Amino acid sequence: MITILCRAQVIAVATIAAIVPAAADAQTYPSKPVRMIVPFAPGGGTDVIARQLAAGMSESLRRQVLVDNRAGANGIIGSEIVARAPADGYTLLFVSSPHSVNPSMHARLPYDTLRDFAPISLVATSPYILVVHPSLPVRSVKDLVALARKRPDQILYASGGSGSSAHLTAELFNQMAGVRLREVPFKGAGPGLFAVLSGEVAAVFGNALTVKPHIESGRLRALGIASAKRSPSSPELPTIAEGGVPGFESDAILGFLAPARTPAAIIEMLNAEAHKVMRTPSVEAAMRDMSVEIALSTPEAFGRLIESEMLRWGKLVRALNLRAN
Repeated sequence: MITILCRAQVIAVATIAAIVPAAADAQTYPSKPVRMIVPFAPGGGTDVIARQLAAGMSESLRRQVLVDNRAGANGIIGSEIVARAPADGYTLLFVSSPHSVNPSMHARLPYDTLRDFAPISLVATSPYILVVHPSLPVRSVKDLVALARKRPDQILYASGGSGSSAHLTAELFNQMAGVRLREVPFKGAGPGLFAVLSGEVAAVFGNALTVKPHIESGRLRALGIASAKRSPSSPELPTIAEGGVPGFESDAILGFLAPARTPAAIIEMLNAEAHKVMRTPSVEAAMRDMSVEIALSTPEAFGRLIESEMLRWGKLVRALNLRAN
């Protein structure tokens, strides 16, 4: 006798058939190495923090988590690779602030920033520090603002390209301080920093992790930190808001994602692993040394943060009519 299933029964059977393999995959995950794509060059702040996380997760998961740098187009090239990867948890994306900026800077992206990724967790925030070459005759944010008002468009700042964190942070500074520092774009944060170190360009909003050694050596002069409060690792350095630009704040937001439709059980496992790794004493100490603040979240909260960052930077991009070169 042939049993005829109603439409509701057919849908229920199909749903169960789809869930069972996903559950089985989550139970055995990971059964092979995991690739974490960093869409920026090796050695930068995003890369260094991603490697801390990947090393800890490799030990905790007992499977290698391999960092794969796929730099280019302000993070777009690496992000597209992950957006198109199988949703099985074996290809992840470690992002920083440009991930939320790119939708406003580019008329078209090869992926949808919200729909094509599954947030896993916010990992950390890292403040930018406004630094200048010692030859520039300023010693504070107030000095720089006063000089910039006397010399509009004459003081050059370095950026890692249009839409980079250094670019948007400097333009926010221009807007809030009522000055006109002029951008000189480079192919990445590293070359931009070297240009300031050589005196080719006067200033940069650099990631605390990368500029701190040069501040300590005297090759760069720090004017202010772009966080809401002073850094515990550099309490003598005033915030830019304290230095005369009230309300100014710009931190790098760092976290990781998976392709959309990655099973929820895998997302939850990776979220738990990230929390465990980032709270180990050795990682906490390393983050403090780099002036990085550990900031963990649920997947849902990280998704909401990405949306809010897109709105925040999108407003600035539209106000200044900025576009990627």
